[in-house]
Parts: sequence; C-alpha cells; structure tokens
Amino acid sequence: MIHFRNDVRRCGANSRALKIAARRLMQELGEERSSVSLSLVDDETMRQLNHHHRGKDQATDVLSFPMRDGRALPGPEDTLGDIVISVETAKRQAAGYGAPLQRELERLLIHGLLHLMGHDHHVAHERKAMEAQERRLAQCIGMPWPYPVR
Repeated sequence: MIHFRNDVRRCGANSRALKIAARRLMQELGEERSSVSLSLVDDETMRQLNHHHRGKDQATDVLSFPMRDGRALPGPEDTLGDIVISVETAKRQAAGYGAPLQRELERLLIHGLLHLMGHDHHVAHERKAMEAQERRLAQCIGMPWPYPVR
C-alpha cells in the first residue's frame, strides 16, 4: 500500500502516475505486501527535516526513513518506511539535465526505496551496486536512466 501526501499543490507532479510507479517498484522489489509512505514537500520543509534528522541545514532532494532493519515487523502490514521528496529541488535537478519533472520524481522515488531496502552510496562499491539497482528499477517502469554508466 502506498500512503501518499502532496503538500505542494499545483506543482506539476502526476500523483496518480507516481503511486502506480511506486506500486510497480515495490512489486519488483518483492515488497508488494508492504507499505510505504511517500510525501512531496517544498524546500523549506525538506530543509527542516534534513536539519532535524541529519544535522544539515539545507534542502536535499530525497530523504528516506526506514522502519525496519532488514526483517519484517509483526502487524497487519509490513511498513518499509517513509520517503520524502522536495519537489522544488527535483524541478531544479530535472531542468539541469533536460528531464521532465515526473521522471525526476520517479528517479528520486527509486533512490528512496533502495535506501529503505538497506542500500547506500557512501563508498564506491556500495554506490556501484546501488546505481545498478537504480537502473534495473528504472527499466522496470519504462524510465530512461538519465545518468551515464560509471
């Protein structure tokens, strides 16, 4: 199940398509019985979250808040966690490489989901593995990958 919230009205995001992509991605990850919370926010909200949770007083594109440590939790539904995306940052990034906003939101959704699944990109071998998963997941939703293969 996708719990969706858009706090940035008339931002140009296709909420329905984003929820469909999220369901497809979770299915591809073998998490179709799990739930995830997906929120679209502005830069100021993202800055506050980033400052509170990571000590960084600036907006970022996506934050992920995992709810489990690799194992299913007891209860009626297994919650992977929360993904928060800054629409304003996503718009700037999309413009930077000539992509539509919707594709950038999907890319950030993929990135956030992989963080919820335990992937990271702080060291080279982790980054390479995560990027390979990002490309695989992008392909499963018919999304052209905007980055060169390293």
